[in-house]
Amino acid sequence: MNMNMSTPTVHRARGRCLVVALMMLATCADAHADNWFSSLAQYRADIVYQAGQQMLMVAIAGLAAIVVAIPMGIWLSRPGRGRAAHLVLLALNAGQAVPKLALLALAMSLLGIGAKPAIFGLWVATLLPIAMNTYEGLRAVPPTLIDAATGIGMTRRQILWRVEMPNAIYVIFAGLRTALAITVGTAPLAFLVGGGGLGELIFTGIDLNDFTMLLAGAIPTAALAIATDMLVAQMQFRLVPRGVNPQR
Repeated sequence: MNMNMSTPTVHRARGRCLVVALMMLATCADAHADNWFSSLAQYRADIVYQAGQQMLMVAIAGLAAIVVAIPMGIWLSRPGRGRAAHLVLLALNAGQAVPKLALLALAMSLLGIGAKPAIFGLWVATLLPIAMNTYEGLRAVPPTLIDAATGIGMTRRQILWRVEMPNAIYVIFAGLRTALAITVGTAPLAFLVGGGGLGELIFTGIDLNDFTMLLAGAIPTAALAIATDMLVAQMQFRLVPRGVNPQR
């Protein structure tokens, strides 16, 4: 009997073994995934409630940051305010460099325990990217456009809202995307100062060494950050005028 198999026969045998192995791996992975999702499902009510709680804090902090940071960036970008702009942006950079946990601890010492220090900490974390991008976006507007607007008799206010802001809005939206992504990612720390949110599942899971509980908080946090970024990206794409939008 010839013990040497032909090459095609060997390849077919290896192929059948590989297919069987892949099918077994897929079956095991599917069973593991079903078990994993069923384990996470027990925290569904907590995830929904805490995600809503967390995103409410993010929305309040984000809106407050927009109300403060955009006018601040506009004011700093005006001619003759270079020194003030340097000092303010330096202060914002220093605030951004402070660890978020330390910032929340400082806010808690001033405002007590609860949602207030959490929102304050998130607000501070959101300020810099918006203010910086507003400032840089307005400073990057070509001087020739401003000279042309001045030449046709437009006032400074008209130049700001009809020339500078439309040309800077794309950069401002980029700062807003960065800021909100940071805020959503930082929001779970609010649990440590009594603010609630998905950090309750994350940190309780760490304390109890419960990996499933930890993932029940971490996965929705990551999903919310991605969804927030995608939402702002769509707003950026649709609201920024075609002539100054490189994506269109």
